[in-house]
Amino acid sequence: VQLQASGGGLVQPGGSLRLSCAASGFALSSYWMYWVRQAPGKEREFVAGINSSGGVIRYVESVKGRFTISRDNAKNTVYLQMNSVKSEDTAVYYCAATRSSVWRGIADYWGQGTRVTVSS
Repeated sequence: VQLQASGGGLVQPGGSLRLSCAASGFALSSYWMYWVRQAPGKEREFVAGINSSGGVIRYVESVKGRFTISRDNAKNTVYLQMNSVKSEDTAVYYCAATRSSVWRGIADYWGQGTRVTVSS
């Protein structure tokens, strides 16, 4: 049972990146899925969340209009499309699965994290 996050890397400011989080051993369709991030020297913060059907989506204010969370339950995968990235988006990004509709920092399953570096 695990979540496997991927897609991180080095991207220039203003560029785009797509993160993926694939589940194995359990069905994502029963869970709220979240992306959270931890920048160097900072606490982990909520980035985006999506409910089991994809009909309810939430974002932290700083990424609204730039990031898009989505899910494909048939592929057991959740995505984070990151557009117009900024240097302050540099962080390790984690996916997490929980049955809670409110992000409280606790998850049933965590991905291992994928590093995103925004730099010219």
